[in-house]
Amino acid sequence: MSTQITTSFVSQYSSNIQALVQQKGSKLRDLVGYESVRGKNMFIDQIGQVAAVKKTTRHADTPQSDTPHKRRQLSLETYHWADLIDNDDKVRMLIDPTSDYANAAAWAMGRAIDEAIVTAALGTAHTGETGATEVALPATQVVDANCASKFTFDKLREVKRMFDKCDAPSEGRYIVLSAQQLDDLLSETKVTSADYASAKALVRGELDTFMGFRFVQLNAKNSAGKLILPDVVSGSGESASVVGRSCLAFQSGGIKLGIGQDIVGKITERDDKCFATQVYYEMSIGAVRMQEELVVKINCKE
Repeated sequence: MSTQITTSFVSQYSSNIQALVQQKGSKLRDLVGYESVRGKNMFIDQIGQVAAVKKTTRHADTPQSDTPHKRRQLSLETYHWADLIDNDDKVRMLIDPTSDYANAAAWAMGRAIDEAIVTAALGTAHTGETGATEVALPATQVVDANCASKFTFDKLREVKRMFDKCDAPSEGRYIVLSAQQLDDLLSETKVTSADYASAKALVRGELDTFMGFRFVQLNAKNSAGKLILPDVVSGSGESASVVGRSCLAFQSGGIKLGIGQDIVGKITERDDKCFATQVYYEMSIGAVRMQEELVVKINCKE
């Protein structure tokens, strides 16, 4: 029997998904910069550092100081999710904001946003007038390139030093890591009692800030079933093996999330599926690393 879906029903379900996305979906969406994007690509202009010159004589000539300009390209990708529902009782459950279908859609969209942000942070950025120049995260922004040790307090102090050295704003600093890396902090024998107490508080969820960084656990998996935080691979070809995980630190101004179309939902009948109800969600987003100095890759042995 055909299932009739009303407009108000669709609106109610859409609202439920939006609420879940904000509360339980993406962990990183609200931590980075935001841009509303029209079209496939967007260019974000940047102004570099300038220096004042000393005036040494009266009636001196006005100095000509060329302000350096840069730009980054932000490109959108479309993500979607859908499921079919045959049972009438399940259809009625859709209006429940705790519905399993609402959870599935919200978390799928949230994971996609987080994956886009992590990929942009650690991957290649496109710069130049037309975005044709590729910029990789430089080796100077990588802690433990050889992945020789686990996540340690020494690494945390190194990241802090790197941010302090480039005068990164003290607010909006984040460490993104998995539960394994956070647990590794407790395994150090040389850590002070104060550090140990703070790390235990982090693990228990009693606080989320330490050494000027807010800690964000990211244990979600992507569509391929792998953790969003990428593997560190040693070797190549048949001899390649996973030796650890790449975590990241960033200051909120170092990454931009672009949204061309925020999450939109549709609930329709599929006559080709015996009039089953299809729940469909779609969004167009993209992310870009804005400043290499504000992003640090931290390799951690597992």
